[in-house]
Amino acid sequence: MSVDETTVRRIAHLARIAVTDEEVGPLQGELNAILAFVEQLGAVDVAGVEPMTSVTPMRMKKREDVVTAGGRAADIVANAPETEDNYFLVPKVVE
Repeated sequence: MSVDETTVRRIAHLARIAVTDEEVGPLQGELNAILAFVEQLGAVDVAGVEPMTSVTPMRMKKREDVVTAGGRAADIVANAPETEDNYFLVPKVVE
């Protein structure tokens, strides 16, 4: 796949990048080099290779998913300037 000048200008427009006429040529070469590299990656045989999320195999630490009543309302409002019955008190903003 090859990128022409019209495509470079369209990509620049979509990316909201100001590109001068002098910059179109070098950008065209860079985009074509990137696409050539991606095509090389597509030719690599990855049959039998498992997808991985990390270089080293590891399992994510997960907490048990249980429903609780919370019971931490007093801790949550402890640093609030004003509270009432475990609710935050704020100034009235609607007249």
